[in-house]
Amino acid sequence: MANDQHLALLYKGVSAWNTWRKENVNIRPDLARADLTGVVLPGANLRGVNFNATTLIRAELAGADLTGVDLDAADLTGANLSEADLCKAKLSGADLSGANLSKAKLSEATLRLARLCGANLCGADLSRTRMALADFRKADLRGANLSSADLFPANLDGADLRGANLNGADLREAHLVEAKLNGAWLETAVLVDTDLSGADLTGCMIYGISAWGLKLEGTKQQNLVIAPDDEPTITVDNIEVAQFIYLMLSNQKIRDVIDTITSKVVLILGRFTNERMDVLNALREELRKRDYLPILYDFDKPRARDTDETITLLARMARFVIADVSDAKSVLHELRAIVPDLPSVPVQPIILATQEEPGMFDFYQRRPTFLTIHRYTDQKQLIADLADKVIRPAEIKVQEFRGRSS
Repeated sequence: MANDQHLALLYKGVSAWNTWRKENVNIRPDLARADLTGVVLPGANLRGVNFNATTLIRAELAGADLTGVDLDAADLTGANLSEADLCKAKLSGADLSGANLSKAKLSEATLRLARLCGANLCGADLSRTRMALADFRKADLRGANLSSADLFPANLDGADLRGANLNGADLREAHLVEAKLNGAWLETAVLVDTDLSGADLTGCMIYGISAWGLKLEGTKQQNLVIAPDDEPTITVDNIEVAQFIYLMLSNQKIRDVIDTITSKVVLILGRFTNERMDVLNALREELRKRDYLPILYDFDKPRARDTDETITLLARMARFVIADVSDAKSVLHELRAIVPDLPSVPVQPIILATQEEPGMFDFYQRRPTFLTIHRYTDQKQLIADLADKVIRPAEIKVQEFRGRSS
C-alpha cells in the first residue's frame, strides 16, 4: 500500500513535492496501489517512485521525471505523459490505452503485456524497449524511435508507424495488419513470421532486414529502399526478395555463386537404388572432374506435395539436365514439370541398353530441348561415353539456345 506521508506530500502540489524530493534524495517514495485518478502533476520529479498497480486514469503528468519508476499493472488510461521521462520504467501489464505519450522518453523501459491501444506515441523514444506481447493496436507511432526494440511478438494492427525508426527492431511474429509504415526505417529489423497483411510499406528503408515467412496478403509494397544512406538509392517492390537483390548487386561472392549456378549446375534425375548407386557416384564424380556442379534428385525418397515445384526450381538453375530413366517411371512424371515449361534447358535422357524406351517418350521427343536418348551397357561404358554422347549434345544445345537469345 502507498505510504500515507508520501501521498500527503504529493497532494500539496508539484512545487512542494519537488522541494521535498530535492531535500530527501535517498528516499524512494512509495505510492503503490494508490488511487491517483486525475492527479495533476506536470513536471513533477517522480524518478524512482513505486507506482505498482496504481490508478492514474487521466492523470496530468506531462514533462514529469519518471525515470526507473515501477508502474507495473498501473492504470494510466487516458493519462497525459507527453514529454515525460520514463527511461527504464517498469510498465509490464500497465494500461496506457488512449494515453498521450507524445515525445515521451521510454528508452530501455519494460512494456511487456502493456496495453497501448489508441495511445499517442508520436515522436516517442522507445529505443531498446522490451515490448513482448504489448498491444499497440491503432496506436499513433508516427516518427517514434523503436530502434533495437524487442517487439517479439507484439500486436501493431492498424498502428500508424509512418516515418518511425524501427532499425534493428525485433518484429518476429509481430502483427502489423493494416499498419501504416510509409517511409518507416526498417534497416536491420528482424521480420520473421511477421504478419504484414494489408500494411502499407511504401517508401520504407529496408536495408539489412531479415525477412522470412512473412504474411503479405494485400500488403502494399512500393519503392522499398534497399541501399544505405551513403549509396545511390535502389528501390524494389517486394520485401522478401529485397535482401537477395541487394546482396546480388553489392557482394562479389554472391555474384560468383549466381554465375556458378547458371554456368555449372547439372541436375541429375533418376531412381538410384542401392544396386545402382555406383553408377550415380561415378556419374557425379566425372561431372565434378569436368568442373560442373552436379545436383542429384533421387526419387527413392517419398514424394512430397511440392516435389514438382522443387524439380522446376532446380531445373531453372541448371545448365542442363541428365535424366536416367532406367527403372524410373516416376522420372517421366517429373520431366513433365521441366520439358514443356523450360524451353531453354536441354534434357539429356540416358537408359540401360537392355531396357526399352518408355511409352511416354513420344510426348517428350517432339520437344526441341529433349535430346536423343543415350543407351549404356554398364557404368564403365557410361563414363567412357559421357563426354561425347551425354555432355557434348547438351552443351551444343545450350549454345544453340543462347545464340538465339543474344
